[in-house]
Amino acid sequence: MRVVMPVSPTTSTADSKTTRCELGYSRQAPEIVTFVLMSFASPSFLWALFALAIPIIIHLFNFRRTTRVFFSNTRLLRQLKEETTQKRKLKQWLVLAARLLFLFFLVMAFAQPFLPAAFEGSQAKNKIIYLDNSMSMSAPVAEKTRALDAAIQMAQQLLATFPPDTRFRLITNDFAPFSNSFRSKIEVADALATMRLSPVFRSAAEVASRIRNTTGAEDVFWISDFQKSTWGADASFLDSARHWHLVRLPLQKTANILVDTLYLDRPLAAANEANTVKVRLRNTGNVPVEGLVVKLAINQRQEATATVQVEPQGTATTSFDLSTGWSGRNRATISFNDFPISFDNEFFFTLAERKPLRVVEIKGPQASNRVQAVYANTRLFTLVSYQMSNVDYSELPRADLVVLHELPRIEANLLGALTAYQRAGGRLLLIPTREGDLPSWRPLFPSLSLTAAKDPGPVELEKPDPRNPFFEYVFEADNSALLMPSATPVLRWGADAAALLRFKDQTPFLTQVGNSFLLASSLQESSSDFSRHALFVPTFYRLAAAGKRTEGAPYYSTQQQLIALPVQAETDQQPVRLIGAQEWLPAQRKENGRVIMELPALAITAGFYHALDGADTVGLLAFNPDKKESLLAGWEADEFVATYGSFKTISFLQTADTAAFGNEIKERYLGRPLWREALLLALFFLLAEVLLIRFVK
Repeated sequence: MRVVMPVSPTTSTADSKTTRCELGYSRQAPEIVTFVLMSFASPSFLWALFALAIPIIIHLFNFRRTTRVFFSNTRLLRQLKEETTQKRKLKQWLVLAARLLFLFFLVMAFAQPFLPAAFEGSQAKNKIIYLDNSMSMSAPVAEKTRALDAAIQMAQQLLATFPPDTRFRLITNDFAPFSNSFRSKIEVADALATMRLSPVFRSAAEVASRIRNTTGAEDVFWISDFQKSTWGADASFLDSARHWHLVRLPLQKTANILVDTLYLDRPLAAANEANTVKVRLRNTGNVPVEGLVVKLAINQRQEATATVQVEPQGTATTSFDLSTGWSGRNRATISFNDFPISFDNEFFFTLAERKPLRVVEIKGPQASNRVQAVYANTRLFTLVSYQMSNVDYSELPRADLVVLHELPRIEANLLGALTAYQRAGGRLLLIPTREGDLPSWRPLFPSLSLTAAKDPGPVELEKPDPRNPFFEYVFEADNSALLMPSATPVLRWGADAAALLRFKDQTPFLTQVGNSFLLASSLQESSSDFSRHALFVPTFYRLAAAGKRTEGAPYYSTQQQLIALPVQAETDQQPVRLIGAQEWLPAQRKENGRVIMELPALAITAGFYHALDGADTVGLLAFNPDKKESLLAGWEADEFVATYGSFKTISFLQTADTAAFGNEIKERYLGRPLWREALLLALFFLLAEVLLIRFVK
């Protein structure tokens, strides 16, 4: 028997929630018609078709005995016999057809016919299953069904679909040792039964790299929500070496709130001064959120609450006033109840008693007192000022910022100490003077071509870019009406796209090179009025805060790989440990009063961790999930086809119905069994025979 099956580039199943896309077919041909031959799982039962001769023999040789009855007049009976014989023959033919069809379809049911698979996959006995168990898979795909639960059911259906001798390699985001080899069905089923969400997420390239290390398997079943944020831009792994069966779980429309940004209104304020925590919330879902209660807790004690409303794909900002008097290291948490996606409902950060920033000024003989004036607040800064002829070099390693204030020349000893300070990560600010020795400054900025500026007269500065992170939160409103100062340049170093401040002619006024800053003009009244402008104080405050070396950041991402903390003794060989929900002994090195730790990306879980150097606590760290995992938008079928449609060995199935997935897998990769249809037809024709004999006279 031959069956005609049409195959087109995009086919939708009967289930409205299921979308199937075959990538790689020609889009110019309207239809490709493929002829496949029906096959049988048990063809030996076809010998039973000879039993069809039995009803025929019974029909041809009627063995019923007749009784002869004599009548005096048979004219009326003869007419009646002629009429009933025609009806009897029709009934007998119908009964015979029903019996033949009953036997035929009964034999077909035992022979188990099926239509061959529409997708010609490999014949390898080994299969690879990648199951995405990242935190985004906690989103619902149906009522009371998480994406992870649906994915596990689909993986279990794959186990049940393929023959018993098939072996599987199950890969999850954890890249656990279990996934290094092929396992039996029972072993994989046990692993699926204990599957849990993982804080680790992987890009498509990382997963493909893991899969490429496998030999002896050509079929890959990729079950995921296919987030655009974590998929990545590289799709070179989608080659013809394997058959990629991509199964996307479309998430239900829902809201998801996360903390997008958190900062202190006065980052340099002391602990006994009033301050405000500002929080910007973001809704990455497509459903609005109204009346969301946001709570601030410090050291597990609730301090304040706020109510916000966030539109789909929008943001909302709220603030919390901090009580004064807290000291030391404090655990702070922003929390809210955002159901059903809850893995990012808490945001951890630390509030540490701020120690004054240590600024070391090295002054030239003609230097002004502007630096001393701006850093005069002893609650915020500890300023140590030296004349260039009398510098205590031991102060440099402990400084958060070293200001070279209009030095006419940098001597060799001082240059060596400053170079070592730069290599150790120290922050340096050079304020030039017109009478300075330019060659002695150049070693501090080897990447810049420093030249003396010709005297063009004062040049007005361009307005700063409020989007620059250096000036973030400095401007509360539009700065278009801001009047800018002017300055006479002393140094030039060509175009600088990364300059923090520029002149009107787009030449740099203040720039950052690595850990060092360079000013193009002096602060003398005759050269610049920048020191009397409102922008001067926040700029120099930011320069000092940028060099803060005594404290860690208020929070880190779980993707953070390098963290630096202060330590007391560099000669101590005992490593720094992180103790919290987990205990880590990261790779580390100690130098210049700091320990630099290397953390495995995405391996550490969210929460608070104490950094212990022996028995001393040197820091309190807060970790939060990476924001990428909270961005729920995923690849749609048509988008995926448009982007990766040139690849020949990819099929993309989008469904949330696990039953439809099971039927689709069996039909596409194992063929469509027809024994149920055959059995139903056999019963139908048996019933038809009974009805014909019972009711047709």
